[in-house]
Amino acid sequence: MTKLIIQIPCLNEAATLPATLRDLPRQIPGIDAIEILVIDDGSKDDTADIAREHGVDHVIRFPRNRGLAAAFTAGIDASLKRGADFIVNTDADNQYAGADVPKLLAPLLAGEAEVAIGDRNISSLRHLPASRRALQHLGSWVVRQVSNTTVPDTTSGFRAFTREAALRITIVSEFSYTLESIIQSGKKRMAIAHVPIATNPKTRESRLFDSVTSYIKKSAATIIRVYAMYEPLKIFTCIGSVLFGAGFLISLRFLYFFLNGLGQGHLQSLILSAVLMIVGFQVLLIGLVADVISGNRKLIEDLLYRIRTMELARQGETLVRPSSSPREGP
Repeated sequence: MTKLIIQIPCLNEAATLPATLRDLPRQIPGIDAIEILVIDDGSKDDTADIAREHGVDHVIRFPRNRGLAAAFTAGIDASLKRGADFIVNTDADNQYAGADVPKLLAPLLAGEAEVAIGDRNISSLRHLPASRRALQHLGSWVVRQVSNTTVPDTTSGFRAFTREAALRITIVSEFSYTLESIIQSGKKRMAIAHVPIATNPKTRESRLFDSVTSYIKKSAATIIRVYAMYEPLKIFTCIGSVLFGAGFLISLRFLYFFLNGLGQGHLQSLILSAVLMIVGFQVLLIGLVADVISGNRKLIEDLLYRIRTMELARQGETLVRPSSSPREGP
């Protein structure tokens, strides 16, 4: 039996959650069972009660707010433990059209992709200011470069995963899962598809960030951190080479003046050159150490994947064993 679990991270979404739930499909060709999972990220309203009243199959509730990334990760873990073959993540503000869930799943069901991401066509979202749309395009371009993917809308929260892809994703960011999961998927050479989707009218302002400046800072930090986890040698080699090269050029300048009998007047250049070259060399050494650590991280991620797989397989055996054992008595 093929099972799909649609997970919805929520924070104070009692007003918008009912419309989101009503919009979700109950039957999809190729899917035998559809279940809905709501992750209540420490809401102060009755989001969890509203979810139960509207027939949600599973509700996870945090006693306090942990952030979108933690809610997403908890949903993925819970979906896997509940036997999901496919997982769809959507927002609780009814931004994404539930009717597009089958479209999002199509590349996964066809075996063409392991991850599918909804493309909102940012240029068409007129409720977003032009500056926001430009930043979205720029951010998506940066993520495409560092992840070696072709995803046009990297901040879209409307995405689908196969069971295998979900098992391999490990989110460490506390800000958002959207950028990190794409970079991870790209670096792990997963097959990623992007699907054009529709969006519903805006229901509220975004709660992920307080201002555009804050969003840029947090997103940039996330991209740099995640990329450095998988390609530390490239980053540190680039930085170290720039510093060492600058110091070397300054030393050539000092050497020119020294050979012309003017060296005493340019001792500051010699000192600056030595400092830059030493720092640059140290950064290169740090890059080598970071590259070794990155290799260990990949081994740990593979080990974590194997542990998750074994844990879920053992859980499945535990659930099946009682029903398959012979009944006692007449």
